[in-house]
Amino acid sequence: MPSTSGKPTGCIVLANGAVFHGEGFGRVGSVAAELVFNTAMTGYQEIMTDPSYAGQVVTFTFPHVGNVGVNPEDDESRAAFAEGMVVHWQPTEPSNWRASAPLRAWLERQGRIGIGGVDTRRLTRAIRQQGAPNAVIAHDPEGNFDLEALRAQARAFRGLEGLDLAKEVTCGQTYRWDETRWHWPEGYGRRSGPGRRVVAVDYGAKRNILRSLVSAGCDVTVLPATATAADILAHEPEGVFLSNGPGDPAATGEYAVPMIRHLVERTELPIFGICLGHQMLALALGARTVKMNHGHHGANHPVKNLETGKVEITSMNHGFTVDTATLPEGVVETHMSLFDGTNCGIRMTDRAVFSVQYHPEASPGPQDSAYLFDRFVEAMGGPVTD
Repeated sequence: MPSTSGKPTGCIVLANGAVFHGEGFGRVGSVAAELVFNTAMTGYQEIMTDPSYAGQVVTFTFPHVGNVGVNPEDDESRAAFAEGMVVHWQPTEPSNWRASAPLRAWLERQGRIGIGGVDTRRLTRAIRQQGAPNAVIAHDPEGNFDLEALRAQARAFRGLEGLDLAKEVTCGQTYRWDETRWHWPEGYGRRSGPGRRVVAVDYGAKRNILRSLVSAGCDVTVLPATATAADILAHEPEGVFLSNGPGDPAATGEYAVPMIRHLVERTELPIFGICLGHQMLALALGARTVKMNHGHHGANHPVKNLETGKVEITSMNHGFTVDTATLPEGVVETHMSLFDGTNCGIRMTDRAVFSVQYHPEASPGPQDSAYLFDRFVEAMGGPVTD
């Protein structure tokens, strides 16, 4: 809301000194983070609760953010992990039968800052042209901002390169997951009966990934990011899943890569990775990852399946990518972004070990690539029948 003095109550300060003013909502205060933009037209709650956005503030290019409110069913994790949000129009009161609360109130409860009334097209152009910048977003109901101090705060933020954030978002202990995907009109269901035993390593796993595994026929046990090969094998899995997550894959890979390499070299287990899991699998196989200019964040990204020739519209959220030129012998590229030609999938030629950069579970986004969960189950012998 506007301050009593009429001054803007929110601002975004980039490390290069640029300032964008708006109206603040949610938590009062300031936070430094990497600033990215997301082009999805739906799913702002799922985006804000995606652990892969830890350490980032999301600029939404679609203007109608907040119009359907929020509800507990759409949380993709236990909390909002994105540091804040920037929107063009101020969120209005929700108009949707599923809404249990307005976005503003939810954001305040989550301890996250929102800035509305911003020229998000101009801000998005700046991100594309200059690369995802370090920035500070601030909210003060009285509109009193020390811009020099905020610039210094933005410049002091170390950025995401070299940063392991998986340990901050992972689960605290091992647990079982049996919830299935949402279906009208029942909503979410529960799996009963036997399934293929899968250990999912949680580097920041979205709930809909776990639901997709269960719906495909998996009996899922979730382990923390720091799980060792011995921890995983103690559960006698038939397959191992490597989840999405935030931060620099090389940093998380310091402890994850040795575990993955052990599984690849000393077992015949099928392995499936998504997003950060894809990047760390590539590192374990001998490839390298690099930081992107502004990354891929949205639900309309075309990806070509190089093995079938088909184009899949996918949901993406990543700021690092696998360098295709560094893929070793015995590992092939299976998918490629049609936006910029970056790698979007790999597989081993002699093993059921594969991964993709994008999110086949969607939430939000299309489900063109949901077949990958079935492929993982088939690699384990197919669904278990009673």
